[in-house]
Amino acid sequence: MPGHDTSHAEAIALQALAWTLGDPARADRLLALTGLDVPTLRARAGERTTLAAILGFLAQHEPDLVACADALAIPPHALIAAHATMENA
Repeated sequence: MPGHDTSHAEAIALQALAWTLGDPARADRLLALTGLDVPTLRARAGERTTLAAILGFLAQHEPDLVACADALAIPPHALIAAHATMENA
């Protein structure tokens, strides 16, 4: 069910965003690498493109990807799959 896949990917992405923002250094790196600023991130946190960018940020740095997956109690490939879903939704 495509709608379910997108909803599930959004839930994972939002959890990943919360995890990412939980560490100030990681949050600063996210903002620097994505070009987002805090007001824009707040305003667009639920948008597909923003969520895809968050997951892409994690996918580009394996230590963060693995740490986030561990924190969310999911396999790292679930974050990668959610990223693909968000990009193709």
